[in-house]
Amino acid sequence: MEDLDENDIVVSDNVEAVKSFEEMHLKEDLLRGIYSFGFSAPSAIQSRAITQIISGRDTIAQAQSGTGKTATFSIGMLQSIDMKSKEIQALVISPTRELAVQIQQVIKALGDYLQANCYACIGGGSVGDDAKKLAQKPQVVSGTPGRVRDMIARGYLPPRHVKMLILDEADTLLEQGFQKNISEIYRLLPPSVQVVVVSATLPSEVLSLTKKFMTDPVRILVRRDELSLKALRQFYINVEQEDWKFDTLCDLYDTLTITQSVIFCNTRTKVDWLASKLRQANFTVASMHGDMSQKDRNKVMHEFRQGTSRVLISTDVWARGIDVQQVSMVVNYDLPANRENYLHRIGRSGRFGRKGVAINFITLEDEQELKQLEKYYSIRIKEMPSDISKYM
Repeated sequence: MEDLDENDIVVSDNVEAVKSFEEMHLKEDLLRGIYSFGFSAPSAIQSRAITQIISGRDTIAQAQSGTGKTATFSIGMLQSIDMKSKEIQALVISPTRELAVQIQQVIKALGDYLQANCYACIGGGSVGDDAKKLAQKPQVVSGTPGRVRDMIARGYLPPRHVKMLILDEADTLLEQGFQKNISEIYRLLPPSVQVVVVSATLPSEVLSLTKKFMTDPVRILVRRDELSLKALRQFYINVEQEDWKFDTLCDLYDTLTITQSVIFCNTRTKVDWLASKLRQANFTVASMHGDMSQKDRNKVMHEFRQGTSRVLISTDVWARGIDVQQVSMVVNYDLPANRENYLHRIGRSGRFGRKGVAINFITLEDEQELKQLEKYYSIRIKEMPSDISKYM
């Protein structure tokens, strides 16, 4: 796992870095789970934030994609909750169903020797099935905002023993679309609940919102100009006009399939159109967006994780936190409408310090926006060289 330099980290207090998992005085069975998961030493964010979470403090943790943020809050949470209790003690909220399921899998893997029980409570499935699973009192629930709020309101998810609320991809959760559900969930939890806020990007307006439900939080933040991923090469192709993007993508197809690639479009309609057009041209691609049924989304995710499909076309539903380690190329067919999402999109490749490439298709209208992205992240995006495959 790639670590951040010491001066990449900004903390509000004098938070010491703990150099090993043993020094964190974790439960023996939790340590076994950590090493079985493949970790040997904590990353920069893990070395600071895990002990703060364990101490019971409200914590704001921001670090670049691929540095182990999910494991950071999972380890802190698994250390803090009572494994002998058959009560729901921790809620992890994330913006997409796929991310909630992925977090569930990480928690179960890390907590394997603890016999930790984590249930994914997400929309798209039967409320009755959720009610039955929640009646078995998993210690942890990983879910999406609407379904978790609904299950609390219906009485199926009793909140009285919840001691920790974790908001993953918090900048999205605190946007207008989710904010009401998050506020309602928080209102229904015990006043003593510990809140942990996690994301790769936390704009100042989101940080100011956290004051409504956090008490004297410790802040462990990465400077924005250090957020561009160091293992990731970023390029652009000047396609000049929208109509020329498709032929450019066809020319790139062989490079896209060297390992696995994700192509991002800004709308669901564009995803469907592009997938259909590529299939008509005899290219094999998978596609995913929020209008698809949960069953279809699960099938696409499973096939992509297994490597059965090598090129995935998606909206920003895939930009947040989804971890498929074989992805080595991201193509922004459209530049993201939201600058913060640029970082989340390109962070799908080059996970945990592996090599990765991001390619941006730029029309004449996009040239100014590309310059703004470079300025915003203090980066330089170069024109794509002809021998792009050597960077894979």
